[in-house]
Amino acid sequence: MNPSIIELSATIIFAIAVLHTFVVSKFAKMAHHYPEGSIGENVFHYLAEVEAVFGLWAVVFLAIVVGVEGWGGPLHYLESLNFTEPGFVFVIMAMAGTRPVIKLSEKFIVLVSKMIPLPRKMAFFFTACVVGPLLGSFITEPAAMTVTAIILLKNFYSKEMSTKFKYATIGLLFVNISIGGTLTHFAAPPVLMVAGKWGWGMSHMFMAFGYKAAIACIISAFTIAMIFKNELQGDFQLRADNNEKMLPPAWVTAFHVICIALVVLNAHHMVMFFAIFLFFLGFTNVTQEFQDEVQIKSSLMVGFFLAGLIVLGTPQKWWLQPLISGLSDQVLYFGSTALTGITDNAALTYLGSLVDLTDSAKYYLVAGAVTGGGLTVIANAPNPAGYGILKDSFGADGISPIGLLKGALFPTAVAILCFELLPSLG
Repeated sequence: MNPSIIELSATIIFAIAVLHTFVVSKFAKMAHHYPEGSIGENVFHYLAEVEAVFGLWAVVFLAIVVGVEGWGGPLHYLESLNFTEPGFVFVIMAMAGTRPVIKLSEKFIVLVSKMIPLPRKMAFFFTACVVGPLLGSFITEPAAMTVTAIILLKNFYSKEMSTKFKYATIGLLFVNISIGGTLTHFAAPPVLMVAGKWGWGMSHMFMAFGYKAAIACIISAFTIAMIFKNELQGDFQLRADNNEKMLPPAWVTAFHVICIALVVLNAHHMVMFFAIFLFFLGFTNVTQEFQDEVQIKSSLMVGFFLAGLIVLGTPQKWWLQPLISGLSDQVLYFGSTALTGITDNAALTYLGSLVDLTDSAKYYLVAGAVTGGGLTVIANAPNPAGYGILKDSFGADGISPIGLLKGALFPTAVAILCFELLPSLG
């Protein structure tokens, strides 16, 4: 297939944007060469924000569209795209990162961890890295990523933790979140893209994907906990919260849960879930004695990242679609796992849904998309949320893409084996 100038330009810029994500630490270092608060420092700090990369390069792409098609070109192109997913991720991340939701999730994880026959600190780490991601099948992956990353930040990353353990944990988190949303058909972005068209319901997802994902999460989390058992020894107490804030009463927590449920139920209707979100913001303002500041900026940056990914990713079908349709099942499985590392897995499955595939090819396409979802920041839609929450714990240089890749290799291998070797039920 011969690409148009627009498609070829989008592919070149997409490749540049991917490379940009691998050198953000260089821009962070360059920012230190300028006076604090200066324009130079601010510009290089902005270029060092992974969440800003695809939005920035999307602007460059739209400028090219102006040159090729005139001033009306970008408007016509943007109106042809669907930005519901970035909007949904922005809203659900802001709502899930609130104090009542975090406290409720902590209580549940503590309750489950007490049933695990391991030392308390190890049991809490293990439970957070298993139960947190699996909750993504019900509260959606972006919400699960936000909740679990904040819990890990408060109770592990903010304390003495080796760099090696930090990367192993974030790799484990990203992979388990990616596969942990497959127990249902409405929570994981790559599944959402195909479930309706292919007729995949909750029972199919659990029998073909979900139970395998749960087993993979348990194996990977237990192994990482054993490898770093020396860092998970000793007494463990949940990190104390701001003493000026009172514990949220049950009715406040219940309202938060109801709002999140309503947003999830209306995930495909942007007008509705934004209306719910605005009402929710008013409620948090009225009950601010039980609240921390709603994380609007970080959530908005993640939404900006995903919007840029959609702008640059959609024109990639000219090379992705023929590539997917020409692969055998096994090559498709490992190929989609690898391709997910350089393109959003939801975009990959969406493009696959445009091709006539056998039932086995459908399975391997989605299995590969979710198993590869932890390899890079751009591989899975919720990853930028976890990145934004945890990045400051890795020092001035932030999270190294190579370090993340290395940390994700083991849990990715475990997930690949589970989806390949375990039989589908039913």
